[in-house]
Amino acid sequence: MVLNVADLVEHAVDTVPDRDALVFGGSRATYAQFEARANQLAHHLARHGVGPGDHVALYSPNAMEAAETMFAVCKLRAATINVNFRSTENELRYVLRDSDAVALIHPGSLTANVAAVTADCPQLRHVVTFEGEGPEGAAHYEEALAAESAERDFPERSPDDLFLIYTGGTTGRPKGVMWRQEDIWRVLGGGVDFMTGEPIQDEWHQARSGVDSPLVRLVAAPLIHGQAQWVMFGGFFMGSTIVLMPKFDAHDIWRAITTERVQVLAIVGDAMARPLIEAYREGPPDGGKYDASSLVAISSTAALMSPAVKREYLDEFPNALLTEAVGSSETGFSGIGIISKDAIEPRGPRVNSAREAIVIDEYNQRIEPGSGQVGRLARGGYLPRGYYKDPEKTAQLFVEVEGKRYTVPGDFAIPEADGTFLLLGRGNTCINTGGEKVYPEEVEGVLKAYPGVFDALVVGVPDERLGSRVGAIVQWREGHEPDAAGLDVHGRTELAGYKMPRSYWWVDQMPRLATGKADYTGARRHTEEHSPSEQLPVAAGR
Repeated sequence: MVLNVADLVEHAVDTVPDRDALVFGGSRATYAQFEARANQLAHHLARHGVGPGDHVALYSPNAMEAAETMFAVCKLRAATINVNFRSTENELRYVLRDSDAVALIHPGSLTANVAAVTADCPQLRHVVTFEGEGPEGAAHYEEALAAESAERDFPERSPDDLFLIYTGGTTGRPKGVMWRQEDIWRVLGGGVDFMTGEPIQDEWHQARSGVDSPLVRLVAAPLIHGQAQWVMFGGFFMGSTIVLMPKFDAHDIWRAITTERVQVLAIVGDAMARPLIEAYREGPPDGGKYDASSLVAISSTAALMSPAVKREYLDEFPNALLTEAVGSSETGFSGIGIISKDAIEPRGPRVNSAREAIVIDEYNQRIEPGSGQVGRLARGGYLPRGYYKDPEKTAQLFVEVEGKRYTVPGDFAIPEADGTFLLLGRGNTCINTGGEKVYPEEVEGVLKAYPGVFDALVVGVPDERLGSRVGAIVQWREGHEPDAAGLDVHGRTELAGYKMPRSYWWVDQMPRLATGKADYTGARRHTEEHSPSEQLPVAAGR
């Protein structure tokens, strides 16, 4: 078996060539058309020196060209570098240099940033621009494709070919997580059954499984996010039709669901779930109602979906399966939970653990399920190779437990007696206030259940007596007056007093990454640069 991303997509091309592979805005491409353009791009890149082991940067919002690039690069046994399209010149320069990218593909709207950094990236040998003019010397995407063959005539590939995912930089600079392609397929692409944990042995299984029961899947997140990449690739492996959105717009998504008869909606936590549910209830701006009757599954991953929002979805879509999956760029899939009204956990996501997932203590010993002890989530089995060019952080990522190697990305969890995990949040966002540990996602979920609160992020704020106190950045709904005292009273019905914020900052727009994930670095920066909007006595919170 080859078990390579490009081969797995090609199996679907050979199985359902005339089915729509991609829908983006007003454009559509069948599997045969999608592959032909990817082949042309791959031949162009190969002509300019891109080969096995090379890195090609993709600096773009969602676009047909972005999906074609990711497929084309895999065909060459090279690796795509996902660069955040919101990156400034300095951030772009950092990722290009850190990743050793030899080629770059971008839209004309980002040409100014590209032109400003190319002189500082001597390893960057080739630039391709679509939808507009590129910097001096750049090739034009459509002209490049037109000059090349659409044939699939590439050398044999390997399961060992590299797949790179640059982290979003939620709490620091992006890092490149290196995976063997077979391993990442196993943990994110359906190579292991997510529900049973059984590995798939036939590389044609996914392509064949989608022949008689095709699905239409909408990817709400941008392809700079590993979750979005693997919802897309996992769908391609099964011959699904993938609906990509140019940007996140809640009404546009419901219009696409209505028009394309979307069956599976993939979102990232409350940042997408809350505006989506509100837009659905509002209905189209020109009147009427969105038709979501085609939806059979709504899946959230990579960020908190708060209890209040889960209840809203279960009320509105009682016939759709609502799931919450957990994982990371460093572990892949670690668990999934099916959400029902009688099993909503207020403290955080509760998921059925992946077969190779455990929770360990500070001494790297396995924690007994049902003990109630908090520990770090660890995953064995199919693992990444580590961080690109960062042996120190790579060494910190892996631990040995009972003679077996695990990755430990920093998520805290409680293993329950029934085999589930209660996820509490990332350790590097945990707040130590007077010796008590506070997990921001638990507090955020409670704050967002308060009438009038649209969004909230919780961070630690320096405190002379306690070391840190709990602070919160809150975005209120239009027409609601900020009310710190009311929030405090509400929160104490769910949480111990020491977990409640003492300092509040009111904002018009929440600091979040383009992926929808919480930007805790930006949130901390906001608290450092602005005085609190309201402050409650620290003594009252103990």
